[in-house]
Amino acid sequence: MKISLNWLNDYIDLKDIPINEIVEKLSLAGLEVEEVIDQSKSFENIVVGFVKEKRKHPNADKLSVCIVNDGTQDYNVVCGAPNVEAGQKVPFAKVGAVIPFNGLKLEKVKIRGELSQGMICSEKELGLSDNHDGIMVLNSELKEGTSFADAIGLNDIILDIAITPNRA
Repeated sequence: MKISLNWLNDYIDLKDIPINEIVEKLSLAGLEVEEVIDQSKSFENIVVGFVKEKRKHPNADKLSVCIVNDGTQDYNVVCGAPNVEAGQKVPFAKVGAVIPFNGLKLEKVKIRGELSQGMICSEKELGLSDNHDGIMVLNSELKEGTSFADAIGLNDIILDIAITPNRA
């Protein structure tokens, strides 16, 4: 059985109790916690970015070169998505981020002669759905630099609890 700590917090105030203490108390109550899954770890180094500028890639027909701001700094990003436009808020994976879909660790790379310092992500690349038609466009009211996990409400810890044979 999987239980969200955020959901549990709606019923019991657990905000000031460390997760290891919660696991210990559940174990002492006769429940076996098999796994503690920190969902925000999947989205480390992925933030809400703002596409300041989009221009056609000089050496490729289907690529764009975008300037993406993370709230503090501008980054040059090569993007192949057909729906990327200036003025959008997007999930921006910075250099060093690991893409949840395929485990790829991002590095600074040159793509057809243009420097790319990160990646604008689709829902599929983030492991949220099978949608790979284009990038994921976020709510325009989100603040640049906000953690992506916080922005979409996945900053949660999931407890995987085994149902013991003596419990219905």
